[in-house]
Amino acid sequence: MEKRDAATHSIGLRRRERTPPATAWALTSGNGGDPQHLHRGMTLIATISLFIGTRAAWTRAMLLHPPVAGVISLCYAGILVCAVLALAVRGRQALVRVDAAVLVLAVILVVCGYWLSHIGTDEGVLTEQAASEIARGHAIYGQPWPWLFGTPNSGLTKTMSGSADYTYGYPPLTALLAAPVHALLDTPAAATMVTMGALIVGTVALWLLLPAPWRSAATAVCLGFGILPGYARSGYPSIVALALLMPVVVRWPDIGAGARLGRGGALRAVCLGAACAAQQLAWFVAPFLLIGLYAVRRGELGARPAAAVLARFTGVAALTWAAVNAYFALQGFSAWLHGLLLPLNQKAILHGQGLMGISYYFTAGSSRLDYYSYASELLLAGLLAATLLFVRRLGPALTVLPWLSFYLATRSQDGYFLMMTPLWLAAAATVPSSVLAHAWQPGIPHLTGRPAKAALAVALLVPALLCTAIAASSAPPLRMTLAPRITGRSHPSVTSVTIRASNATGTALTPHFASRLGQGASNWWNITAGPTTLAPHSTAVYVVRPETGHRTLPTARNEHMYLIAVTGTPMTISTAPIDIPAQPLGR
Repeated sequence: MEKRDAATHSIGLRRRERTPPATAWALTSGNGGDPQHLHRGMTLIATISLFIGTRAAWTRAMLLHPPVAGVISLCYAGILVCAVLALAVRGRQALVRVDAAVLVLAVILVVCGYWLSHIGTDEGVLTEQAASEIARGHAIYGQPWPWLFGTPNSGLTKTMSGSADYTYGYPPLTALLAAPVHALLDTPAAATMVTMGALIVGTVALWLLLPAPWRSAATAVCLGFGILPGYARSGYPSIVALALLMPVVVRWPDIGAGARLGRGGALRAVCLGAACAAQQLAWFVAPFLLIGLYAVRRGELGARPAAAVLARFTGVAALTWAAVNAYFALQGFSAWLHGLLLPLNQKAILHGQGLMGISYYFTAGSSRLDYYSYASELLLAGLLAATLLFVRRLGPALTVLPWLSFYLATRSQDGYFLMMTPLWLAAAATVPSSVLAHAWQPGIPHLTGRPAKAALAVALLVPALLCTAIAASSAPPLRMTLAPRITGRSHPSVTSVTIRASNATGTALTPHFASRLGQGASNWWNITAGPTTLAPHSTAVYVVRPETGHRTLPTARNEHMYLIAVTGTPMTISTAPIDIPAQPLGR
């Protein structure tokens, strides 16, 4: 026996000696070897994310503000030190201190970036003007401010009716917060100061609320990657809404636990109402959260107590929203309501990376663009229904689901998708699927098994997909033949286009013309000849000219310019290429 034990021990030693290095590392790492291993990785990723955009900021600072460049140079040293410490320190508390140092560095770099650029773009200048009007006691809704859009940084939202929006179209909270800043400091950067401050405060709050291993992820997502600081420097009110939603989303299933809303729950309801009073994107998150909250509380308490908790939470949020909006609604209810709903019903010109690009970029157009909007609305309704029916599975993704509907909308730009990404992180870190295991789900007779539930989930999405197919497959309403007038040889430009347009539909159309080079449309071209309205199944000749008198044509072979014709009611678009002749006309 002793010899056999000795032999077995010897074989075991030899096997351990032959264990490959990678296998030995796997056996000694992970939960048993280094409990902070994933934490270290998260800290290191956040540290690396601080490099993004830092060189560009340093280069700009060396030209305009050398002291700021000096601060950024010191931050480079701090980033390197934090990277070493993230891999070298021992103990959880030491690693948390490194996380805090990374957060401080991120805040310093963001402040340096703001110092270099803080004027704001279209949403920022509108909010700044609204803050100025509030400080002087003037109305902010229904007031056109066209002079704000004369600079390159101030993008103009054109509408399919051939006009543009020059009015304030956001809830008033961000402008309200910027008004005292504007009055005290007399600065045109009051709005961007508020949005940048909101981003920093919101990031610090999220950092404190998350479990320690996830904190550096908040630093990376909110500040390190550079996306959200860019929106904050531009003065986007959605940044304020994001900051207010962070404490609401973190551990949202805890709201109303034990049938008691409590001070913490009431405060989170206030934050939700204030977020909805800051920017419309918060409106899309709220119903998903309320459905999830009701399901969790009903699973714990039953139907009636859960409804009571939800009513108290929703009531506090609604009162907060009403308190912020009351003054402006009393100033002019119709103008206030129109301003709040403007982004939803303004029929802005197509833009974005979603499926509407099929009709805008890849085909000659569509006579049924409205069906993209129908698809977006139906998808949102379907996702809400799916969340109610399958909250145990979809509950952890409540903060991601709202943005799927934007992919089918006529305005599907990436800002709608990425602006609220910190909320995805907050839910992933604090709402595991286990906390939803006992959430209530409505029982559906004869619906058992995964195949039946999957079929129901797909059925909820089918109407949206059908509407998208209708919009994408519809032919353009106008058949256009173009005869452009082009001048110049070295730098050819189009000075006018003669269009023979045939209305192939049974609806009278009022077309508006613009050019498109790449993804963005130009300002509207002037119609110098041709009818305002083109009758059904009729043909007319139009002559259109660029707003500035000429439009420079691309010279690269792989670049193309198109003429687009759009209508607002119904929403349609027709596209035709502007062909460049081999020998440009004129001089």
